[in-house]
Amino acid sequence: MKIALCQINTILGNFDYNYEKVLKFYNNSIELGANIATFPELTISGYPPQDLLLNDDFIKQNIYFLNAIAKMSTIPLIIGYVRKEGRQIYNSAAICIDGKIHSSYDKVLLPTYDVFDEERYFTRASEPKISVIPLDDGEVKVGLQICEDLWDHDYDCKVSMIQKQLGAEIFINISASPYHKDRLIKRRSIIEEKVNELHLPFLYCNMVGAQDELIFDGQSIGMSKDGDLIAYGNPFEEQIVLVDPYSSKKIEVTNQSKEERTYNALCLGVKDYFEKTGHQEAVIGLSGGIDSALVASIAVDALGSNMVHGVSLPSKYSSDHSLSDAKDLADSIGIDYMVIPIQKCVDEMEVTLEPYFRGREHNNAEENIQARIRGDLLMALSNKFGWMVLSTGNKTELALGYCTLYGDMSGGLSVISDLSKTDVYALSKWINTVHPGRIPKGSIDKPPSAELAPDQVDPFDYTIVSPLVDAIIEKGHTIVELERSGLEKDLVNSIYKKIRMSEYKRRQAAPGLRVSTKAFGIGRRFPLVNHFER
Repeated sequence: MKIALCQINTILGNFDYNYEKVLKFYNNSIELGANIATFPELTISGYPPQDLLLNDDFIKQNIYFLNAIAKMSTIPLIIGYVRKEGRQIYNSAAICIDGKIHSSYDKVLLPTYDVFDEERYFTRASEPKISVIPLDDGEVKVGLQICEDLWDHDYDCKVSMIQKQLGAEIFINISASPYHKDRLIKRRSIIEEKVNELHLPFLYCNMVGAQDELIFDGQSIGMSKDGDLIAYGNPFEEQIVLVDPYSSKKIEVTNQSKEERTYNALCLGVKDYFEKTGHQEAVIGLSGGIDSALVASIAVDALGSNMVHGVSLPSKYSSDHSLSDAKDLADSIGIDYMVIPIQKCVDEMEVTLEPYFRGREHNNAEENIQARIRGDLLMALSNKFGWMVLSTGNKTELALGYCTLYGDMSGGLSVISDLSKTDVYALSKWINTVHPGRIPKGSIDKPPSAELAPDQVDPFDYTIVSPLVDAIIEKGHTIVELERSGLEKDLVNSIYKKIRMSEYKRRQAAPGLRVSTKAFGIGRRFPLVNHFER
């Protein structure tokens, strides 16, 4: 028996596009000799549909296209869709055979953590079941699952064990599982755990592509009853993974480095965000620093060098090496490059404000004027030419509020907002091993600076602060826990307070691409007004 795991890239709400995509991959699966073709969770609608599920017409279109797909079916086809019964809706999988819907399976476990909020919309199945799928030479009893049904170790209902007790001969899980670092390791580990416990083949079909903040990595898996990896889908690309669940031919996977996986994920995130929002060209403010250099590199690999525009916006505080580093970067990646000096605009703004600022010391009000003028100029170019502004702030800066609202935070997409400053350095150095000299050495070696005042450098030791921010945001450590670990008390309290007090800024930031276990965005919900300090 051959089963096709079709890890495809859908567009949320574009039913026609998804329909054509399914038919293409389904027919290709048949040509490859598949006996069953499987598609990811909520393939027909796209994932995650969120409050579109509250729209009856959305659900009706999803059913219409399911029926259209079913009519075209010959060999068994397993596909994710939204099922409605009365006033309740279910996250479901349909099994289509010989021109009709043969049966459906409803998701049992509905996640309500991190980026997931499925109980807001869906009704859980009352209990697990198995699906009997007819084949030309008999039938196969499948423990069909949808995403979270695999991750049942934290639930009372043990889906896989119940399905084996009901007679399942193989497991097939269809998923829309978002990427974050080490995600494949965790997926493979839990599948191995299931196989070692149940001694049945396990097939896992995952979505690929990006939707808003989320990136889906594919990396579908086939595992034999002996726990050997027998099939594997390439990361971050569409593919049909053809697998015989009873094969004993073990395969090895060459793991990409953390930096390569992260870079490829961000490139896919940018590419899909542009294509699915109808944008083509990007514009980036090039400061000569490492953050904007990294964003420009990602943009070029995602969109093409002819679709990326770099703009240097120097003030009187901009150093010569910052300008030369920006120019060297633009030359190395082959993008359009322009220089728009901002000092006249800054001077005019300061003259306008002088009667109101008179008698007060120069502070970040004057500094932020520069950042906001830069943001205004980039947005003007965006409006005039239809270029999307890519903001260049990293996760450490966003956490600490070391960024300017309506200035460097301006943009339609925040590409590296889920990379710490130390991640930015690591990724930039990795890029230079793949593309020697792409990121200018000066951008990597010089002390980071916003260059908004004479001889200014960033007021943080990022080698200390970045891991501390990650410990708070990604690992959820409290002040008490961090102090007990031996970290200096005043530093911990200062960083924790900055994170807490900067929530209002992050709420107004451009959407960012999630690559960590806990990103700013839909998976992290904190109040703007928050006096809780421990």
